Amino acid sequence: MTSRNSTKQWFRQLQTIGLLGIVLLVNGCAGYGPNDQFIGKGRTEVIALLGAPTGERPIAAGTLLEYARGPYGKHTYFITLNPVGSVVKWEQVLTEENFAKIKPGMSKQQVISIIGKSFEVMGLARERGEVWSYRYATPFCIWYQIEFTKEGTIRSAGEGMPPECNIDSAP
Repeated sequence: MTSRNSTKQWFRQLQTIGLLGIVLLVNGCAGYGPNDQFIGKGRTEVIALLGAPTGERPIAAGTLLEYARGPYGKHTYFITLNPVGSVVKWEQVLTEENFAKIKPGMSKQQVISIIGKSFEVMGLARERGEVWSYRYATPFCIWYQIEFTKEGTIRSAGEGMPPECNIDSAP
């Protein structure tokens, strides 16, 4: 009987630890990005839950708060506030659908309005411009990169391999 009771106690402790782990995981992620419960919340509530936005700009519908979770995060959230300051919409913008909207000749501001700021910016040699890189949720080890001319317009854009995936295969 003693070993059966010990096994039951051990199993209950394991369940409790597992449940606590799930609670901590859920609470730890609560400040990472918005969810549908944000709809109707005010600007101050959003900032209290997510911290200061990485960008904020006026738009036709009111105000857009940008939450870029870079350089190693794979999400950028746009939260739309109506003119009164309440959340009416949120979206995760680092998607292949939005990357398809990025075209040569676009300005940096146009890119920011579609997919937000990049926190991984690399200058090109001889001051030829710069490359913005965006990690995003994909099963492959790739990121999306945009090459800008020194005048600030897109020269090219597409998928690339981030440095952490560049494995040297030499013996």
